[in-house]
Amino acid sequence: MWVEDWAPRAACKSAQPDQLFVKGAEQNKAKQVCQGCPVRTECLAEALDNQIEWGVWGGMTERERRALLRRRPTASWRSVLETAMSQTAAQGSAPAKTAAPVNV
Repeated sequence: MWVEDWAPRAACKSAQPDQLFVKGAEQNKAKQVCQGCPVRTECLAEALDNQIEWGVWGGMTERERRALLRRRPTASWRSVLETAMSQTAAQGSAPAKTAAPVNV
């Protein structure tokens, strides 16, 4: 099920911005915060649809997101990802939506 107001449920909600908007090897540490996040998909859709250029969003760096946008242009990533979530849930293997927020 898609979460409209996803930010308050994000695993990174209590992280400092300078922990998520990093460069180089530090990006891998920031991406770890996204692992198991209950709203990772919603976060990623937000970043892709709004072409957010900085930081780690939904487990992807800005470079990874740019590459994805070039490879697969689409009018609405939210629509693509929401459909994928619905299909996964219908198959009985819905992604976990219960991870607790973590501090970096």
